[in-house]
Amino acid sequence: MKGLHGIIFSYEKRNDLRELGEIRSAASVPFGGRYRAVDFALSNLVNAGATDVGVVVHGQYQSLLDHLGTGKVWDLSRKRGGLRVLPPFNYQKNWGVMPFRGKMEALAGVRTYLDTIRQDYVAMMDGDLVVNLPLADVYESHVKSGADITVVCGNDSFATDDGTYFEKDDQGRVTEVLYNLHTPRGYRGLEVYIVSTALLKDLMDECAAKDQFSWRRDVLRARKDLLRVHCYVWKGFAAQIRSVREYYDRSMQLLDPAIRAELFCPERPIWAKGADKSSTYVGSEGRCVNSLVGDGCSIEGTVENSILFPGVVVEAGAVVRNCVLFKETEVRRNAQLAYIIADKEVKVLADRTLMGHGTYPIVLAKGSIV
Repeated sequence: MKGLHGIIFSYEKRNDLRELGEIRSAASVPFGGRYRAVDFALSNLVNAGATDVGVVVHGQYQSLLDHLGTGKVWDLSRKRGGLRVLPPFNYQKNWGVMPFRGKMEALAGVRTYLDTIRQDYVAMMDGDLVVNLPLADVYESHVKSGADITVVCGNDSFATDDGTYFEKDDQGRVTEVLYNLHTPRGYRGLEVYIVSTALLKDLMDECAAKDQFSWRRDVLRARKDLLRVHCYVWKGFAAQIRSVREYYDRSMQLLDPAIRAELFCPERPIWAKGADKSSTYVGSEGRCVNSLVGDGCSIEGTVENSILFPGVVVEAGAVVRNCVLFKETEVRRNAQLAYIIADKEVKVLADRTLMGHGTYPIVLAKGSIV
């Protein structure tokens, strides 16, 4: 599949990630014990044969830049094409920087990049989407159907924020584009689209000329009767990292072996940077039950139903239950944690007790000492 080009959108502050989003965009939020959210979009594209990928950034993107590097992990470090990080599309006003308004505005900010695309088709994805799509099949279905735009849809339970919904006929053609619904109906959009390069540039130029910036309103809805928009339904696991509750719930779902097997299937591997750490050590008094544990951890206390990223330390007597602990977090002796999301390099001192709830997990900001 050498005819597919990838564009990933990395947004700032279009979510409710609280402390997790203060220092990074949603695309670079750690997920699943060793990954970042953007790893899934990149891996989907590479597994479908894409060799050129552009990542459109907005703000708070230093963490993302550090993670992406040259793109070597995803075999995207190339002399021609490969991974390109595209500059922010900010608009200076008297009060500062205007927030992101829509995908068409983002594309207008990198219009010259679109002219360098060598492939006939473009797959557009959001960087905060965690899914393992058979994108090659989606691409093949798009070409065979003769559609102008193919939208990938999932079940309604995969996201918590307001989204786009599609109704389709028996042939798969989209008949209605809906959003801001009080009672959702139809198929929930995953924010994954395939469109020809030529059509994408034409649509972008027309929207720019009319000061239109929304992909779903000014393209999908306004032109649904003029364009052939088809729907590809994905029935597997999918999650958008757009709120703390969403992040926590989807992280805990990874403790289900069936969901892990689907998301990390060997036929479509998810590529990520290695931790470069030694194996995890579990002491003679340590206990680890139903948890995902990254490399380089030291567990001498109790860990249950939790996700530990590389380098986490749980000292003797400490108890960690139903938590997500990012890299280099330290839980000192006899501390008690439940329903906690700890960002990188957090230190929970000895004998402390922190209890959140499944419906409202407590988030500890990066570098906190509790």
